[in-house]
Amino acid sequence: MLTNIKINEDRLWNSLNEMALIGATDKGGVNRQALTDLDKESRDLFIKWCKEENLTITIDQMGNIFARREGKNNNLPPIMSGSHLDTQPTGGRYDGALGVLSALEVVRTLNEFNYSTEAPIEIVMWTNEEGCRFPPAMTGSAVFSGLHDLSSALAIQDQEGVKLGSELERIKYNGSVACKSRPIAGFIEIHIEQGPILEMENKNIGVVTGAQAQKWYEVNITGMEAHAGPTPMEIRKDALVASSEVVLLVNSIGNNFQPGGCATCGVLEIVNPSRNVIPGNCFLTIDFRHPDDDKLKKMDEILRKTIKLIEKDKKVKIEIKQILELKSNSFNKSIINTIKDVTHKLKFTNKEIISGAGHDAVNINSIAPTAMIFIPCIDGISHNEIEDIHKEDAIRGAEVLLHSVVELANNSSKIINN
Repeated sequence: MLTNIKINEDRLWNSLNEMALIGATDKGGVNRQALTDLDKESRDLFIKWCKEENLTITIDQMGNIFARREGKNNNLPPIMSGSHLDTQPTGGRYDGALGVLSALEVVRTLNEFNYSTEAPIEIVMWTNEEGCRFPPAMTGSAVFSGLHDLSSALAIQDQEGVKLGSELERIKYNGSVACKSRPIAGFIEIHIEQGPILEMENKNIGVVTGAQAQKWYEVNITGMEAHAGPTPMEIRKDALVASSEVVLLVNSIGNNFQPGGCATCGVLEIVNPSRNVIPGNCFLTIDFRHPDDDKLKKMDEILRKTIKLIEKDKKVKIEIKQILELKSNSFNKSIINTIKDVTHKLKFTNKEIISGAGHDAVNINSIAPTAMIFIPCIDGISHNEIEDIHKEDAIRGAEVLLHSVVELANNSSKIINN
């Protein structure tokens, strides 16, 4: 390991804080949703920093940005690292940005020390990871990996009916390079844990061995609007009451599939609400997760079966559409072992961990050897404006990323697909 090369701690921290100013909220978080003007501003800043390091920039048809540092042998496939810069509406400062800017700090450090790796290194910023504006999540990496069709991805609409593709064009990030997979020797994504385990167990680094399975649904419930006063309770077709039962059902399914099950209704909307009108139409979303594919399948079966009973009992029509399915993932053992070895040499504590959240790495895992690095976040809070990390944890994570990327880039032929 290159013991004489270390990242610039203040440079990384200052970059994270400068990026967090774009879309900064009053509560200390960030609202920088995909393909907004603020997202464009963050992309522009990222590219500016990459050009200062003399990196070659390419942008594909999904707006994914790749910044390449050449190696000694440019015929070798690159080692890639990165994440995303878009956020939730009430997002934090480090979710996604840590991965992009830590990868940038790796390159800055290698340039500063005039160190060349055998294989090229590429930093990547994936489009629409969060999926809050244009569902489903992780769209850019999904299209790149062949898991999602380009034309259908570009046709995704936000709640105002604006298409993803038209927004890419508007902010001038509709690149001309084909959005499709190509040879990648290995991919590492560093991210905040977004949970409390590392902090509770006082571990410096999470060595992510895989990610749990997920299913996302959109549910439309149709009843009948009627006057809140003259309409007897027993004949009502109340879409909100039916929606409430679905929400309680989802929560009970999550509780009944422990350990590991998670079930969330993140959006519930009444169409044309009025205080003296019985709701006739409602829309809600469901997010199911479990480390075990078979148990997630059972959660799905119970949901669909019980929804039919709610539909009959409440005299409404319920349409459920699954918009995302991710199988449970196991990451590459060679890269996992490299990350572990680096943490030991740096004298950092580590813990193997399964990711409870979806990440672009999950999609890239289908086409290239992949693993992830987690660092602790304070109180395990994320997707919240009060999300926070300690500077020393960011530094440790970036050091592990630096030395893991160098090791892989110098020995890419030894990465075993598994």
